[in-house]
Amino acid sequence: MIKTLTAQTAEVDDVKTAVEQIQSQLGTGGLLKNTIGIAACHYEFVHSGVLKGITEALPFDIVGTISSGQSAADAYGTLLFTLIVLTSDEVEFDKVLTPSLLNEPGRVIADTYTAAVRPEKPALLLTFAPFMIQNSGDEYVNVLSEASGGVPCFGTIAVDDTLDFANCFMLADGEHHRDRMAIIPVYGNIHPKFYIANISESRILEKSADVTKSAGHILMEVNGRPVTDFFEDLGLTKASETQYALSSLPFLLDYNDGTPRVSKIFVTLTPEKYAICAGAMPEGSTFWIASSDKDDVLLTTGEAVDLLLKDIKNRPGSGLLIYSCISRGMTFGGDQFREIELVREKLGSAVQPALNVPFMMAFSGGEICPTQVSDDKAINRFHNNAFIACLL
Repeated sequence: MIKTLTAQTAEVDDVKTAVEQIQSQLGTGGLLKNTIGIAACHYEFVHSGVLKGITEALPFDIVGTISSGQSAADAYGTLLFTLIVLTSDEVEFDKVLTPSLLNEPGRVIADTYTAAVRPEKPALLLTFAPFMIQNSGDEYVNVLSEASGGVPCFGTIAVDDTLDFANCFMLADGEHHRDRMAIIPVYGNIHPKFYIANISESRILEKSADVTKSAGHILMEVNGRPVTDFFEDLGLTKASETQYALSSLPFLLDYNDGTPRVSKIFVTLTPEKYAICAGAMPEGSTFWIASSDKDDVLLTTGEAVDLLLKDIKNRPGSGLLIYSCISRGMTFGGDQFREIELVREKLGSAVQPALNVPFMMAFSGGEICPTQVSDDKAINRFHNNAFIACLL
């Protein structure tokens, strides 16, 4: 069994006050034998020293990512430090940090995992990485899946609110990194459950397209023609020339291997007029364009939370770790926290007094979550435009 605690502070300048607020919310004497903390915060908490101060004051490891919006305990917002603490007498948590992922990230991740993992197979891998435009989140997930033998992977890529993603850090024990990944192998008798929301079937255009030439997350040809011809056929030539202009029109990708479809986002065009996507677009896969708006975000997220609420009733004491793609928040314009508000309404004590589920939710620059889990292995995927939740 895992006991879950949460805390938050909006104190971004005064380290002493921030530490006192976090310690007060966590209480005293509540920690069990094995403990890990997972944080999400605005980058100002890094630059002000508050992150480091909180980490040094607490008697357990803390990892996580920068996020442009987060929620825990009794608050949500942008300039916020949030923390979810997992503590147990039976379940154990290790902390593994990779070296730099600037060169051969797949090899680095595989070597790091293989060297650090125990002989016992983990029950879960929690993963946290910085946003690196030159790297593929799909490669991270695929390498970890292969190295671990299909252990379920759940986690996030950092996202900030700058135009150049300059502060998309991974966080580990008070330090911040632009090129390293944190992996938390979780050992013991736990059975995490996963929930995903992306796009309603009714929002998917009927006509599909085949990926005929690609290189990782670079999409070159669609249906045997240049990808720019594909955009031209849809009347999207001008929009495709602006970075993230098509974030409300995600691709729903079918790997054609019998696994569920996964959402991906077009980012921008290369000088060669190839399409850079936020996730891999493998040759031989099929995709559909879908239309995402605020109503559909609320509908799909609400359905996912309703499903997990049914499971929570049979799992007292459970906690939730939740990430949602920043593109989902962008659909609301100035009301960017509407999805977070919906989750809080459904999980909060005012609506579900018998549950009062401790959770942390943060915006993500790419989501890591299994689409299928069996006794043998999980099918782990890297998502864009998705809401993901892990019930612990």
